[in-house]
Amino acid sequence: MSETAHAHDSAAEQERASYFWSRMGSLLAFAPLGVWTFFHVFANMASLQGAEAWQTSVTAHSHPASLVATTTIVMLPILIHTIWGIKRLTTSRPNNQRYGFFNNLRYVLQRASAVGVLLFLGAHVWLAFLHPRLTTGSPEAFKDIAYEMGHHVPTLIVYVLGTLGVSYHLGNGIQGFCMSWGIATTRDGLKHVERLSYVAFVVLYAMCLAAIYGLYRAGAAMPVMTAP
Repeated sequence: MSETAHAHDSAAEQERASYFWSRMGSLLAFAPLGVWTFFHVFANMASLQGAEAWQTSVTAHSHPASLVATTTIVMLPILIHTIWGIKRLTTSRPNNQRYGFFNNLRYVLQRASAVGVLLFLGAHVWLAFLHPRLTTGSPEAFKDIAYEMGHHVPTLIVYVLGTLGVSYHLGNGIQGFCMSWGIATTRDGLKHVERLSYVAFVVLYAMCLAAIYGLYRAGAAMPVMTAP
């Protein structure tokens, strides 16, 4: 086999691998991650009903196996999607010649939000999931996160901005998923999917703000802790 043919086969193989991982990355972003995110945020909206409702909705698991299953279903796709996303960040660039300013702006915002979401999720998983279980053996208590929301402004800002990034990244990713999997290929189809992505973004972020407000309201009503 000539060097030219070998190089051609190698390039074709790399292209097939890139195509496969592009489809898998978009699929994992939509399901289970996107679907789980909507349910997770909806569960956190129980904060509007008080501590007991939030604790039952967010942290109660009927069996340890359900926690393991949920963790596997969520954490593994997050890891795969993160690795795929980091590779895309290093190899993809806006296309100003083919696409207009607005589409390229959305492209840049999608990549920027990916970095912000990665940092936010890392902090959120550690502080709200891993740390309390490793230190106390129990899920995070409502009073702890509510107090932070109500009396620690940086925490409140991080959650407001972090969930904004998550909502935008997921909403915009719906369009990428539909294009990658051939669900929307015509001009009209792409317009409908674009509108759907906007709706998903607004709805998800409204749900996030409602959950945050419930935690903030409960925390603000708590007395300020003083150092001993």
